[in-house]
Amino acid sequence: MTKLEELTELLVNEINDFNKGITKLEKINDQISTTKIRMDVTDFKSIIANHEQKMDDQVKSQERFESQFESLLKNAKVYPNWAVIVFIISFLFGVVSTTFIIISKQETELIVEEAYQKGIIDSNNSIQLFLEKNPKLKQKFEKWEQKVE
Repeated sequence: MTKLEELTELLVNEINDFNKGITKLEKINDQISTTKIRMDVTDFKSIIANHEQKMDDQVKSQERFESQFESLLKNAKVYPNWAVIVFIISFLFGVVSTTFIIISKQETELIVEEAYQKGIIDSNNSIQLFLEKNPKLKQKFEKWEQKVE
């Protein structure tokens, strides 16, 4: 029986140890469920603060640019209507004058060419008429013409 008593005693010890372990686990479980986990967000706060500072700087920079742009627009020189109209009329007058001169020159060149051709024809007719009125000269002219050819 001593063996049986030893085994029983071992089993009782094991059961007691097991119960003690269960109690410890229950305590730990209670502590875990009641404990609130807090995150350390100090790093994130500094990053967010840095980002907010940069955003504020950017907004201020945009406002400065906008105010400078507005002041430039206010100080922009706008030409009076009469000056713009005079400029446009002068420009159109210059374009029309240039076009007229070019067209006139082309027509003048055609007139000069026609006059030149008419002059050649008239001079040939005059020479023919002169040679018909003076037959001796006509013979000399024909002899000269044959030599030249």
